[in-house]
Amino acid sequence: MTAALLALALATPPGGKYWVFLGTYTAKDASRGIYRCEFDAATGSLGEPQLAAELTSPSFVTLRPDGKVLYAVGETGGKDGGGVFAFGVDAKTGTLTKLDETTSGGAGPCHCVVSPDGTKLLVANYTGGSYKLFHLKPDGKFTASSHFAQLAGTGPDKARQDKPHGHCGAFTADGSVGYVVDLGTDQVHRFRHTLIADHMSTEVLEPIKLPPGSGPRHIALDPAGGLAFVCGELDSTLNVVRFGADGKGAVVESVSTLPGGKPVKGNSTAEVVRHPSGKFVYVSNRGHNSIAAFAWDGQKLTPVGHATQGVKVPRNFNLSPCGEWMLVANQEGNDVAVFKVGADGLPTPTGTTVKVGKPVCVKFLAR
Repeated sequence: MTAALLALALATPPGGKYWVFLGTYTAKDASRGIYRCEFDAATGSLGEPQLAAELTSPSFVTLRPDGKVLYAVGETGGKDGGGVFAFGVDAKTGTLTKLDETTSGGAGPCHCVVSPDGTKLLVANYTGGSYKLFHLKPDGKFTASSHFAQLAGTGPDKARQDKPHGHCGAFTADGSVGYVVDLGTDQVHRFRHTLIADHMSTEVLEPIKLPPGSGPRHIALDPAGGLAFVCGELDSTLNVVRFGADGKGAVVESVSTLPGGKPVKGNSTAEVVRHPSGKFVYVSNRGHNSIAAFAWDGQKLTPVGHATQGVKVPRNFNLSPCGEWMLVANQEGNDVAVFKVGADGLPTPTGTTVKVGKPVCVKFLAR
């Protein structure tokens, strides 16, 4: 199964038609759960959203590399944490069929990611300040084997960093090392996990330290494994992390995500995305209401500009696999907007938007 999943993940078509799955907040009847739209990468057209699965605040969704299973977190509380859900996916129709559900172990699960081989799911709990690693069955369901870890520590911002806040997870290309971005302690935690006789063993590795008070939120890894990009939610920065031969990482560059580096009251970053070509990196600004674009030459970041038109409190956004289109989830704009990415890397609005309540996550699946 591992070889098949990796082959499918790498065989991404450069254009064609896709399903776009949208995670949302359902508070105050803003929406009803996970939505899907049809997207045509040849024209940039985005179809009207259709309810794919009724669920309470599925704020983040992710797809297994072969596209056959979609996972979602329900960003809620409870003593056992929020819900974690698995859905079978019909790529032809976009239909989601519920396969399984479990709990995240901590309150406020806000992010989930599947390992490259499709055998593990990592969930980050924001309110609970923890993470949970699940071992998955070949059919996508959860096994009885999992690992829960409560994070510890604080940061200098007493209002936002009085405790840990797990905000994002990631895996190395071979799936052997997991990362959990902790806004509360200015660290990216690292761990190595192995499964022996249905028991999951986890070795804690040295964490990556981010600038004090930066509040790291999301991470985008370079597939080659040599570097990562981490956005600082609290100080509006994009940080470049380089990894040594021993796997340890350190910040080698930190740049502002705001024009001219001038502070914007109330701004915070949300998502960081690496362009498929590797030549550009993007960060969403909430407050300034923009997508910041940077060129990356392998050594340093160079600001390209900001997309601002049609952007209102952008959360997660994503690039089509061909890299030509960007879809932005405007949480407070209650819509998803389509942008075309130019040769210089700057996204420009196409004027195409679809209405959906409180969208916060965008995922592509080739049809």
